[in-house]
Amino acid sequence: MHIGVPKEIKDNEARVGMIPSAVAELVHHGHRVTVQAGAGVGAGLTDADYAEAGAAIEESAPAIFAAADMIVKVKEPLSAERQMLRPGQILFTYLHLAPDAAQTRDLIASGAICIAYETVTAANGSLPLLTPMSEVAGRLAPQVGAHALERAQGGRGILLGGVPGVPAADVVILGGGVSGSHAATIAIGMGAHVTVVDRSADTLKRLSAQFGASVTTVFSTRAAIADLVKRADLLIGTVLVPGAAAPKLVTADMVKTMKRGSVIVDVAIDQGGCVETSRATTHSDPTYVVDGVVHYCVANMPGAVARTSTFALGNVTLPFTLALADKGWKAALRADPHLRAGLNVCDGKITCAPVADAQGLSAVAADTMLAD
Repeated sequence: MHIGVPKEIKDNEARVGMIPSAVAELVHHGHRVTVQAGAGVGAGLTDADYAEAGAAIEESAPAIFAAADMIVKVKEPLSAERQMLRPGQILFTYLHLAPDAAQTRDLIASGAICIAYETVTAANGSLPLLTPMSEVAGRLAPQVGAHALERAQGGRGILLGGVPGVPAADVVILGGGVSGSHAATIAIGMGAHVTVVDRSADTLKRLSAQFGASVTTVFSTRAAIADLVKRADLLIGTVLVPGAAAPKLVTADMVKTMKRGSVIVDVAIDQGGCVETSRATTHSDPTYVVDGVVHYCVANMPGAVARTSTFALGNVTLPFTLALADKGWKAALRADPHLRAGLNVCDGKITCAPVADAQGLSAVAADTMLAD
Protein backbone atom coordinates (compact mmCIF):
# COMPACT_ATOMS: atom_id res chain seq x y z
CA MET A 1 0.00 0.00 0.00
CA HIS A 2 1.08 3.57 -0.66
CA ILE A 3 0.74 5.73 2.49
CA GLY A 4 0.85 9.52 2.29
CA VAL A 5 1.73 11.86 5.16
CA PRO A 6 0.91 15.48 4.27
CA LYS A 7 2.01 18.49 6.29
CA GLU A 8 -0.66 19.71 8.72
CA ILE A 9 -2.19 23.06 7.73
CA LYS A 10 -4.39 23.86 10.74
CA ASP A 11 -3.34 27.04 12.55
CA ASN A 12 -0.05 26.42 14.39
CA GLU A 13 -0.42 22.67 14.10
CA ALA A 14 3.16 21.39 14.20
CA ARG A 15 2.45 17.70 14.82
CA VAL A 16 2.95 15.20 12.02
CA GLY A 17 0.98 12.04 11.29
CA MET A 18 3.86 9.58 11.35
CA ILE A 19 7.25 9.39 13.05
CA PRO A 20 10.34 8.01 11.26
CA SER A 21 10.35 4.75 13.22
CA ALA A 22 6.77 4.11 12.03
CA VAL A 23 7.83 4.81 8.46
CA ALA A 24 10.63 2.26 8.82
CA GLU A 25 8.16 -0.36 10.09
CA LEU A 26 5.80 0.18 7.18
CA VAL A 27 8.63 0.06 4.66
CA HIS A 28 9.87 -3.15 6.30
CA HIS A 29 6.38 -4.60 5.71
CA GLY A 30 6.71 -3.82 2.01
CA HIS A 31 4.70 -0.58 1.84
CA ARG A 32 5.58 2.75 0.28
CA VAL A 33 5.48 5.93 2.35
CA THR A 34 5.60 9.46 1.00
CA VAL A 35 6.02 12.38 3.40
CA GLN A 36 5.52 16.00 2.43
CA ALA A 37 8.64 18.11 2.64
CA GLY A 38 8.85 19.92 5.97
CA ALA A 39 5.98 17.97 7.53
CA GLY A 40 7.96 17.07 10.64
CA VAL A 41 9.92 20.27 11.18
CA GLY A 42 7.66 21.54 13.95
CA ALA A 43 8.22 18.31 15.86
CA GLY A 44 11.98 18.45 15.38
CA LEU A 45 11.98 15.86 12.57
CA THR A 46 13.82 16.58 9.33
CA ASP A 47 13.23 15.37 5.80
CA ALA A 48 16.54 13.54 6.14
CA ASP A 49 15.16 11.62 9.13
CA TYR A 50 12.25 10.42 7.03
CA ALA A 51 14.38 9.65 3.98
CA GLU A 52 16.74 7.59 6.14
CA ALA A 53 13.71 5.63 7.39
CA GLY A 54 12.77 4.82 3.80
CA ALA A 55 10.20 7.48 2.91
CA ALA A 56 10.02 9.39 -0.33
CA ILE A 57 9.87 13.17 0.10
CA GLU A 58 7.30 15.10 -1.96
CA GLU A 59 6.95 18.89 -2.06
CA SER A 60 3.29 18.97 -3.02
CA ALA A 61 0.34 18.01 -0.83
CA PRO A 62 -1.94 17.55 -3.89
CA ALA A 63 0.56 15.06 -5.32
CA ILE A 64 0.49 13.08 -2.08
CA PHE A 65 -3.32 13.02 -1.93
CA ALA A 66 -3.48 12.02 -5.60
CA ALA A 67 -1.05 9.10 -5.29
CA ALA A 68 -1.62 7.63 -1.83
CA ASP A 69 -3.98 4.78 -1.03
CA MET A 70 -4.12 5.90 2.61
CA ILE A 71 -3.64 9.37 4.08
CA VAL A 72 -2.34 9.45 7.67
CA LYS A 73 -2.75 12.78 9.42
CA VAL A 74 -3.16 14.28 12.88
CA LYS A 75 -6.00 16.80 12.65
CA GLU A 76 -9.21 16.74 10.67
CA PRO A 77 -8.80 17.65 6.99
CA LEU A 78 -9.59 21.28 6.30
CA SER A 79 -11.78 22.25 3.36
CA ALA A 80 -8.95 22.37 0.80
CA GLU A 81 -7.73 18.94 1.89
CA ARG A 82 -11.21 17.42 1.83
CA GLN A 83 -11.56 18.38 -1.82
CA MET A 84 -8.52 16.23 -2.61
CA LEU A 85 -9.93 13.02 -1.14
CA ARG A 86 -11.30 10.45 -3.55
CA PRO A 87 -13.62 7.42 -3.45
CA GLY A 88 -12.05 4.38 -1.83
CA GLN A 89 -9.12 6.30 -0.36
CA ILE A 90 -8.47 5.67 3.36
CA LEU A 91 -8.24 8.67 5.68
CA PHE A 92 -6.83 7.84 9.12
CA THR A 93 -6.77 10.81 11.51
CA TYR A 94 -8.70 12.66 14.20
CA LEU A 95 -12.05 13.80 12.78
CA HIS A 96 -14.28 15.04 15.66
CA LEU A 97 -17.27 15.10 13.32
CA ALA A 98 -20.16 15.51 15.76
CA PRO A 99 -20.00 19.33 15.93
CA ASP A 100 -18.70 19.76 12.36
CA ALA A 101 -21.49 19.48 9.79
CA ALA A 102 -19.42 20.98 6.96
CA GLN A 103 -16.66 18.41 7.34
CA THR A 104 -19.20 15.61 7.59
CA ARG A 105 -20.88 16.68 4.36
CA ASP A 106 -17.56 16.87 2.52
CA LEU A 107 -16.37 13.48 3.74
CA ILE A 108 -19.68 11.91 2.71
CA ALA A 109 -19.33 13.50 -0.73
CA SER A 110 -15.72 12.34 -1.09
CA GLY A 111 -16.57 8.64 -0.99
CA ALA A 112 -13.45 8.08 1.13
CA ILE A 113 -13.06 5.56 3.95
CA CYS A 114 -12.72 7.81 7.00
CA ILE A 115 -11.45 6.22 10.21
CA ALA A 116 -11.28 8.47 13.27
CA TYR A 117 -8.62 8.01 15.93
CA GLU A 118 -10.97 9.27 18.62
CA THR A 119 -13.53 6.46 18.28
CA VAL A 120 -11.15 3.50 18.00
CA THR A 121 -11.72 1.47 21.16
CA ALA A 122 -9.87 -1.06 23.33
CA ALA A 123 -11.03 -4.22 25.08
CA ASN A 124 -11.23 -2.39 28.41
CA GLY A 125 -13.52 0.27 26.95
CA SER A 126 -10.84 2.95 26.70
CA LEU A 127 -9.98 5.04 23.63
CA PRO A 128 -6.32 4.17 22.98
CA LEU A 129 -5.69 6.65 20.16
CA LEU A 130 -7.37 9.53 22.00
CA THR A 131 -5.80 8.82 25.38
CA PRO A 132 -2.28 10.20 24.75
CA MET A 133 -3.62 13.48 23.41
CA SER A 134 -6.12 13.67 26.27
CA GLU A 135 -3.19 13.25 28.64
CA VAL A 136 -1.29 16.05 26.92
CA ALA A 137 -4.30 18.39 26.79
CA GLY A 138 -5.12 17.68 30.43
CA ARG A 139 -1.59 18.49 31.52
CA LEU A 140 -1.54 21.64 29.41
CA ALA A 141 -4.86 22.95 30.75
CA PRO A 142 -3.63 24.22 34.15
CA GLN A 143 -0.52 25.60 32.46
CA VAL A 144 -2.42 27.68 29.91
CA GLY A 145 -5.05 28.53 32.50
CA ALA A 146 -2.41 29.86 34.88
CA HIS A 147 -1.04 32.05 32.09
CA ALA A 148 -4.51 33.35 31.22
CA LEU A 149 -5.07 34.28 34.88
CA GLU A 150 -2.22 36.76 34.64
CA ARG A 151 -3.38 40.36 34.56
CA ALA A 152 -1.63 41.11 31.28
CA GLN A 153 -3.68 38.32 29.66
CA GLY A 154 -6.98 39.72 30.96
CA GLY A 155 -7.14 37.47 34.01
CA ARG A 156 -7.72 38.26 37.68
CA GLY A 157 -4.01 38.57 38.38
CA ILE A 158 -3.91 35.41 40.49
CA LEU A 159 -0.95 33.07 40.92
CA LEU A 160 -2.33 29.56 40.68
CA GLY A 161 -0.44 28.28 43.70
CA GLY A 162 -0.60 31.47 45.74
CA VAL A 163 2.22 32.36 48.18
CA PRO A 164 2.51 32.08 51.97
CA GLY A 165 -0.23 34.21 53.50
CA VAL A 166 -2.16 34.52 50.21
CA PRO A 167 -4.58 31.74 49.17
CA ALA A 168 -4.07 29.66 46.07
CA ALA A 169 -6.51 29.72 43.17
CA ASP A 170 -9.63 27.57 43.14
CA VAL A 171 -9.48 25.18 40.18
CA VAL A 172 -12.65 23.30 39.24
CA ILE A 173 -12.32 20.42 36.78
CA LEU A 174 -15.42 19.06 35.05
CA GLY A 175 -14.84 15.39 34.29
CA GLY A 176 -12.54 12.95 36.04
CA GLY A 177 -11.48 10.90 33.04
CA VAL A 178 -8.09 10.91 31.33
CA SER A 179 -7.85 14.66 30.70
CA GLY A 180 -9.45 15.56 34.02
CA SER A 181 -7.18 13.37 36.13
CA HIS A 182 -4.08 14.66 34.34
CA ALA A 183 -5.28 18.24 34.76
CA ALA A 184 -5.71 17.54 38.47
CA THR A 185 -2.18 16.13 38.70
CA ILE A 186 -0.66 19.32 37.31
CA ALA A 187 -2.97 21.74 39.15
CA ILE A 188 -2.21 20.02 42.47
CA GLY A 189 1.49 20.14 41.66
CA MET A 190 1.19 23.88 41.05
CA GLY A 191 -0.31 24.30 44.50
CA ALA A 192 -3.91 25.10 43.57
CA HIS A 193 -7.05 24.14 45.48
CA VAL A 194 -8.54 21.49 43.19
CA THR A 195 -12.11 20.21 42.91
CA VAL A 196 -13.07 17.51 40.40
CA VAL A 197 -16.69 16.95 39.37
CA ASP A 198 -17.91 13.70 37.82
CA ARG A 199 -21.16 11.74 37.62
CA SER A 200 -19.47 8.37 38.16
CA ALA A 201 -19.15 7.29 41.78
CA ASP A 202 -16.40 4.85 40.76
CA THR A 203 -14.43 7.66 39.14
CA LEU A 204 -14.74 9.81 42.24
CA LYS A 205 -13.51 6.91 44.38
CA ARG A 206 -10.55 6.40 42.05
CA LEU A 207 -9.64 10.08 42.22
CA SER A 208 -9.90 10.12 46.00
CA ALA A 209 -7.64 7.07 46.22
CA GLN A 210 -5.18 8.60 43.76
CA PHE A 211 -4.95 12.11 45.20
CA GLY A 212 -6.18 11.78 48.77
CA ALA A 213 -6.84 15.06 50.54
CA SER A 214 -5.17 17.03 47.73
CA VAL A 215 -8.41 17.00 45.73
CA THR A 216 -12.05 17.53 46.60
CA THR A 217 -14.45 15.28 44.66
CA VAL A 218 -18.05 16.30 43.97
CA PHE A 219 -20.83 14.26 42.40
CA SER A 220 -22.04 16.04 39.27
CA THR A 221 -25.44 17.68 39.40
CA ARG A 222 -26.61 20.88 37.77
CA ALA A 223 -26.86 22.56 41.19
CA ALA A 224 -23.36 21.46 42.21
CA ILE A 225 -21.85 22.74 38.96
CA ALA A 226 -23.67 26.07 39.27
CA ASP A 227 -22.29 26.55 42.79
CA LEU A 228 -18.73 25.56 41.92
CA VAL A 229 -18.64 27.74 38.79
CA LYS A 230 -19.29 30.83 40.93
CA ARG A 231 -16.28 30.03 43.12
CA ALA A 232 -13.82 28.99 40.41
CA ASP A 233 -10.83 31.08 39.45
CA LEU A 234 -10.00 28.51 36.78
CA LEU A 235 -12.65 26.20 35.30
CA ILE A 236 -11.36 23.32 33.18
CA GLY A 237 -13.89 21.39 31.09
CA THR A 238 -12.85 17.86 30.09
CA VAL A 239 -16.13 15.96 29.66
CA LEU A 240 -16.28 13.41 26.85
CA VAL A 241 -19.00 11.31 25.27
CA PRO A 242 -17.13 9.19 22.68
CA GLY A 243 -17.95 10.30 19.16
CA ALA A 244 -20.78 12.60 20.28
CA ALA A 245 -21.04 16.32 20.85
CA ALA A 246 -19.97 17.30 24.37
CA PRO A 247 -22.87 18.09 26.72
CA LYS A 248 -23.22 21.76 27.68
CA LEU A 249 -22.73 21.44 31.42
CA VAL A 250 -22.07 25.15 31.98
CA THR A 251 -24.74 27.50 30.67
CA ALA A 252 -24.31 31.10 29.59
CA ASP A 253 -26.21 32.13 32.71
CA MET A 254 -23.71 30.26 34.86
CA VAL A 255 -20.83 32.03 33.14
CA LYS A 256 -22.41 35.36 34.09
CA THR A 257 -22.09 34.39 37.77
CA MET A 258 -18.33 33.81 37.54
CA LYS A 259 -15.79 36.23 38.97
CA ARG A 260 -14.52 38.85 36.55
CA GLY A 261 -11.13 37.84 35.23
CA SER A 262 -11.66 34.15 35.96
CA VAL A 263 -10.68 31.70 33.23
CA ILE A 264 -12.36 28.84 31.38
CA VAL A 265 -10.19 26.28 29.57
CA ASP A 266 -12.57 24.10 27.51
CA VAL A 267 -10.57 21.00 26.62
CA ALA A 268 -13.77 19.48 25.19
CA ILE A 269 -13.90 22.07 22.39
CA ASP A 270 -12.90 19.47 19.76
CA GLN A 271 -16.32 17.93 20.37
CA GLY A 272 -18.10 21.28 20.51
CA GLY A 273 -17.19 22.26 24.08
CA CYS A 274 -18.92 21.70 27.41
CA VAL A 275 -19.50 25.42 28.10
CA GLU A 276 -22.32 27.18 26.28
CA THR A 277 -20.20 30.28 25.61
CA SER A 278 -17.28 28.31 24.16
CA ARG A 279 -16.24 28.59 20.53
CA ALA A 280 -13.13 27.16 18.94
CA THR A 281 -10.02 29.35 18.92
CA THR A 282 -6.49 28.94 17.59
CA HIS A 283 -2.98 29.11 18.98
CA SER A 284 -2.57 32.40 17.10
CA ASP A 285 -5.59 33.93 18.85
CA PRO A 286 -6.31 31.62 21.79
CA THR A 287 -8.61 33.61 24.07
CA TYR A 288 -11.66 35.84 24.08
CA VAL A 289 -13.80 37.33 26.83
CA VAL A 290 -17.49 36.79 27.55
CA ASP A 291 -19.11 38.55 30.53
CA GLY A 292 -15.69 39.33 31.92
CA VAL A 293 -14.55 35.69 31.81
CA VAL A 294 -11.51 34.72 29.75
CA HIS A 295 -12.18 31.72 27.50
CA TYR A 296 -9.32 29.55 26.20
CA CYS A 297 -10.79 27.14 23.62
CA VAL A 298 -7.94 26.10 21.33
CA ALA A 299 -9.13 23.12 19.32
CA ASN A 300 -5.68 21.55 18.93
CA MET A 301 -4.08 22.14 22.31
CA PRO A 302 -1.49 19.31 22.01
CA GLY A 303 -0.08 21.04 18.92
CA ALA A 304 1.59 23.49 21.30
CA VAL A 305 3.96 20.72 22.40
CA ALA A 306 4.31 19.14 18.99
CA ARG A 307 7.31 16.91 19.61
CA THR A 308 5.93 15.26 22.73
CA SER A 309 2.51 14.91 21.13
CA THR A 310 3.81 13.54 17.83
CA PHE A 311 5.78 10.74 19.45
CA ALA A 312 3.00 9.91 21.91
CA LEU A 313 0.49 9.66 19.05
CA GLY A 314 2.84 7.90 16.65
CA ASN A 315 3.53 5.13 19.12
CA VAL A 316 -0.14 4.19 19.53
CA THR A 317 -1.34 4.62 15.95
CA LEU A 318 1.35 2.44 14.35
CA PRO A 319 -0.21 -0.99 15.04
CA PHE A 320 -3.51 0.14 13.53
CA THR A 321 -1.81 1.77 10.54
CA LEU A 322 0.09 -1.46 9.92
CA ALA A 323 -3.10 -3.51 10.12
CA LEU A 324 -4.84 -1.27 7.59
CA ALA A 325 -1.86 -1.38 5.24
CA ASP A 326 -1.12 -5.10 5.59
CA LYS A 327 -4.70 -6.38 5.35
CA GLY A 328 -6.57 -3.65 3.52
CA TRP A 329 -9.25 -1.64 5.28
CA LYS A 330 -12.09 -4.16 4.95
CA ALA A 331 -10.13 -7.15 6.23
CA ALA A 332 -8.52 -5.10 8.99
CA LEU A 333 -11.89 -3.81 10.23
CA ARG A 334 -13.52 -7.22 9.99
CA ALA A 335 -10.71 -8.73 12.04
CA ASP A 336 -10.67 -6.07 14.77
CA PRO A 337 -13.94 -4.77 16.25
CA HIS A 338 -12.02 -2.07 18.10
CA LEU A 339 -10.56 -0.63 14.90
CA ARG A 340 -13.98 -1.09 13.29
CA ALA A 341 -15.40 1.31 15.90
CA GLY A 342 -13.21 3.99 14.33
CA LEU A 343 -15.07 3.90 11.02
CA ASN A 344 -17.05 7.16 10.87
CA VAL A 345 -17.77 7.68 7.17
CA CYS A 346 -17.60 5.04 4.47
CA ASP A 347 -18.45 5.20 0.79
CA GLY A 348 -20.78 8.16 1.22
CA LYS A 349 -22.50 6.98 4.40
CA ILE A 350 -22.15 7.82 8.10
CA THR A 351 -21.23 4.73 10.10
CA CYS A 352 -20.87 6.34 13.55
CA ALA A 353 -24.26 6.64 15.27
CA PRO A 354 -23.28 9.45 17.70
CA VAL A 355 -22.17 11.60 14.75
CA ALA A 356 -25.41 10.95 12.91
CA ASP A 357 -27.46 11.68 16.03
CA ALA A 358 -25.62 14.95 16.66
CA GLN A 359 -26.43 16.17 13.15
CA GLY A 360 -29.91 14.71 12.72
CA LEU A 361 -28.78 12.31 10.01
CA SER A 362 -29.10 8.57 9.55
CA ALA A 363 -26.31 6.08 10.07
CA VAL A 364 -25.50 2.71 8.51
CA ALA A 365 -23.87 0.05 10.67
CA ALA A 366 -20.19 -0.51 9.94
CA ASP A 367 -20.89 -4.25 9.63
CA THR A 368 -23.22 -3.49 6.72
CA MET A 369 -20.48 -1.60 4.89
CA LEU A 370 -18.05 -4.47 5.44
CA ALA A 371 -20.35 -7.14 3.99
CA ASP A 372 -19.27 -8.67 0.68
